[in-house]
Amino acid sequence: MSASQTLLNLLSPAVEILRSTDRFGTLEIEVAPARLYQGVSALRDHPDLQMNMLIDIAGVDYSDMPGHTAGRFGLIYQFKSLTKKHRVTVKTNLPASHPAVPSIHDLYKNANWLEREAWDQFGIVFENHPNLKRILNHHEFEGHPLRKDYPITRRQTLSVSDSLQDQMQQRLASKGYANES
Repeated sequence: MSASQTLLNLLSPAVEILRSTDRFGTLEIEVAPARLYQGVSALRDHPDLQMNMLIDIAGVDYSDMPGHTAGRFGLIYQFKSLTKKHRVTVKTNLPASHPAVPSIHDLYKNANWLEREAWDQFGIVFENHPNLKRILNHHEFEGHPLRKDYPITRRQTLSVSDSLQDQMQQRLASKGYANES
């Protein structure tokens, strides 16, 4: 039995898997958006899986992809177990009308920034995210530049700078440092 099949057998009772493949020794599974949080939690917490590292979250706009019928948008999560030495890729498809999934920022700390990037670039909403605001585009930017329908020649100017220090000030205050401003 392959490593991917073993992982799939361990994961199947905990998560409703829509599709699965073994691509070059990495298990790829697709889950429904509503079950994403449950699936990711099972990956992290199952003693035989221990997916303790979130490598990346990538957004995809499938609107021009031939033959793709699931949803306009997709999210691809890549996980690795540092102790068990295996990897799992989790995919989910989202509709064009309201692309949204539950945030996993409380399961993996780096998901906070990865989710903000996907929201900024694709407009995918991460429900219950603590601070879903732009990090790559300025705060006055309109639209989401990695969507296939975004006009690449559009120019957008910034009239007022936005400080990104809000989180830093809170963190410093929580550690006992006075706000110097």
